Amino acid sequence: MLQAGIVGLPNVGKSTLFNALTRSRKAEAANYPFCTIEPNVGVVEVPDERLAPLAKLAKTAIIIPAAVEFVDIAGLVAGASKGEGLGNKFLANIREVDAIAHVVRCFENDDIIHSMGHIDPLRDIEVINTELVLADLQSCETQLDRNIKKARGQDKEAAANAALLQRLLPHLNENKPASTLPLNDAEERIRLKHFELLSSKPVLYACNVAENDLADPSQNAGVAAVQKHAAAALNARVCVICAQVEAELAELSPQEAKEYLAALGTDDSGVSQLIRASYDLLGLASYFTAGEKEARAWTFRKGMTAPQCAGVIHSDFEKGFIKAEVVSYSDLISAGSIAAAREAGKYRLEGKEYLFQDGDVTLFRFAN
Repeated sequence: MLQAGIVGLPNVGKSTLFNALTRSRKAEAANYPFCTIEPNVGVVEVPDERLAPLAKLAKTAIIIPAAVEFVDIAGLVAGASKGEGLGNKFLANIREVDAIAHVVRCFENDDIIHSMGHIDPLRDIEVINTELVLADLQSCETQLDRNIKKARGQDKEAAANAALLQRLLPHLNENKPASTLPLNDAEERIRLKHFELLSSKPVLYACNVAENDLADPSQNAGVAAVQKHAAAALNARVCVICAQVEAELAELSPQEAKEYLAALGTDDSGVSQLIRASYDLLGLASYFTAGEKEARAWTFRKGMTAPQCAGVIHSDFEKGFIKAEVVSYSDLISAGSIAAAREAGKYRLEGKEYLFQDGDVTLFRFAN
């Protein structure tokens, strides 16, 4: 399962958020730096409002959502690339995840220590990005030397690697993450991914605000600054959460949680958005199966073919794949039934070359 790593400076709300996401107390949340040392891992259900209507249509009470894995990683400080704080551990852990959910503190609270003395979201982002870029510079210099040596032996792949690394190093030296390097084609994107650079991982910024900012986060100057900076310089998305409210919601029933949010002037604290955005950031999407037994969301990587998606359910489905009966979620709900969707020409048979789309409702035909 692909993983999103929750990162940030110490005491920005990472562990509180992780506990709320996983509805657990696996991560220690305390008012001092580095209360998280070993990474905590949790599987989180992906909220999907399409499942309930599908279950109703299929006449089943059982709903099984998709899931995504989050990792709570130790807080980072300036100098991490040189081993400061838990820098070496932090960088090793972040290297293992597939995407980054970067928690940025956008709330004032004199009772909660800030490791750098005062609140400044853009400075905090810069601290972490700088450490990732510095670690990548070291990695790129090593990889460049290795590829130049291979290229002397007429290794075309090594020559192409060296050419991209020579473009990348000046970019990193300007303290720009590898993810913002302009690339010429899909081949370069694949090549960049093979370098396994920390700053090339897709990033989502989670602005952690106070509960009184939930109703209208646009009034929070820190949130506005992060949104502007992420769009202009980082090619990254932003969502707004309140980790403390989420921790409290995790203790409530669904109805109590709804009433609590309404009292705060909102119908969503932001964590559902964070989960869905992280799922998308990982390049994941969902297709559905629905019958009397259950309505279920199955996770697939965008760009997977019909047989590959069949293999998500069972390897035998992929090996014996014949056809996929497919209808889009919106067409099925509009029609009201499989039979009506078929009559309307919206229900179709797809072969081995078909690329599944998010929201496809399917039944696989396969040979035993």
